[in-house]
Amino acid sequence: METVTLVLTLLFMVVASGILARLLPVPIPRPLVQIALGAGVGLVADWRVELDPEIFFLLLLPPLLFLDGWRIPREDLFKDRTTILELALGLVVFTVLGMGFFIHWMIPSMPLAVAFALAAVISPTDPIAVSAIAQRTPIPKRMMHILEGESLLNDASGLVCMRFAIAAALTGAFSFGSAALNFLWVAFAGIIVGVCLTWIVGWAKAIVTRRVGEESGSQILISLLIPFGAYLIAEHLHCSGILAAVAAGLTMGLVETRGNALAVTRIRRTTVWDIIQFTANGIIFVLLGEQLPTILAGAAETVRLTGHREPWWLAVYVVGINLGLAVLRFVWVWLSFRLTLFRRPEDRVRPNGRIIGAMSFAGVRGAITLAGVLTLPLTMGDGTPFPARDLAIFLAMGVIIISLITASVGLPLMMRGLEMPPEPFADAKIEAARVAAAEAAIGAIERTQHRLAGGRKDADAYVNVASRLMDLYRDRINHQSTAPEDKDVRKRDENIERELLLAALGAEREEIFRRVRQRELGSEAARKLVRELDLVEARLAN
Repeated sequence: METVTLVLTLLFMVVASGILARLLPVPIPRPLVQIALGAGVGLVADWRVELDPEIFFLLLLPPLLFLDGWRIPREDLFKDRTTILELALGLVVFTVLGMGFFIHWMIPSMPLAVAFALAAVISPTDPIAVSAIAQRTPIPKRMMHILEGESLLNDASGLVCMRFAIAAALTGAFSFGSAALNFLWVAFAGIIVGVCLTWIVGWAKAIVTRRVGEESGSQILISLLIPFGAYLIAEHLHCSGILAAVAAGLTMGLVETRGNALAVTRIRRTTVWDIIQFTANGIIFVLLGEQLPTILAGAAETVRLTGHREPWWLAVYVVGINLGLAVLRFVWVWLSFRLTLFRRPEDRVRPNGRIIGAMSFAGVRGAITLAGVLTLPLTMGDGTPFPARDLAIFLAMGVIIISLITASVGLPLMMRGLEMPPEPFADAKIEAARVAAAEAAIGAIERTQHRLAGGRKDADAYVNVASRLMDLYRDRINHQSTAPEDKDVRKRDENIERELLLAALGAEREEIFRRVRQRELGSEAARKLVRELDLVEARLAN
């Protein structure tokens, strides 16, 4: 009963945070409101959530990472793959080395191996936090795609570095060769698990659907189970469950280009996943805030570990670590952009301080850092307490909160008039896809009209209705109007019109999916076009 009450309380706080964020006179990102609300409830209420990192990772992160991988434009990831990999891998290693030595120098009482573990856990940016900040701050699409790609891929590198730092702290030994081989296994095996599981599920689902038909509820439930399955299988094989969930999401986007699902399934599934995203995001930040009073309660004891008596030294350390992270990120982003992003002939905009600064401010830490630092062991191999564990948790929490506040304040200032290298021909590709889809619809209407009207006494009715629908599509080709809706079609001969229009919508969808498979149209634009068609078809079905 207590667990049910706790869950309901968390859900209520998520709803309340959304209302409070809209009522505040000053625009404050919802994650900060959720953290503050969670901290307030943690101070007033007489209950505490004991966060088990394994359960935290399993219940909340796989579906969110899966959804981010599913919805992120794959072609944009591929186009900026070099920059994303430099940030996701190179920046993490650069941060771990630089911040590890810096933290140990700033806090000599923290062993070097523990300092490296803390540096590793605060090195990955968080896709959930980045998305939450982007909801209130207009970030250029290309920058957002780079940030999303970085945050989706850098979790594994950061957590693997942390794992080896902890091993070094426990055993006093470190092998670079063993670490490199383990990283390759963790990363690539996790990706393979996610890809294979999603392809197998998609293949099996297609076979079952062809034989017994499609049930929307079952299809939606299958999509919810895939990220958990990928995560659990990967963790069982001692590889990255996080990368498995991300890879499963990316593969799900490819599987969906087959266009097998019904329109009503896609509409309902989108709604369900939007609710899950909103709920899980909110619970993560509310829980983060709820943990804050407990951590602050031990501040007096924690500060003694640093060799000081005044608690304000902890604030100094948090600010110092955030400044160090910002400097290292600024340096690496500047080098990365100069060497890759701005070297291509089509990228005429040169790197400037505002672009580099915006990318640096957008390095937000969140749930990955919180869950990762809580996995620090309680004791050493000989049973003695793990050195500076409480201090590391406090500093990681401070980094999360300061990075969120900094991004919330700094990004809107940096984004005013900011211009990234352009993404040419995006609108032209969308219009070309609309025209091609309309032409495919005209062909489908002609074929369906001949098939349905053959030998019928009312064949003239089919010809008239088909002619009227084809005229609507020709008008769309000439004027680039939106997809024809059922309200624009006369009510006469509704059954004929419905059959022909359903055939036309199916042909349009198939043409759009074909263009995605042939890389002639981006997945994000295709998703919008298909949703327009799905809504029209759903109205026809009612």
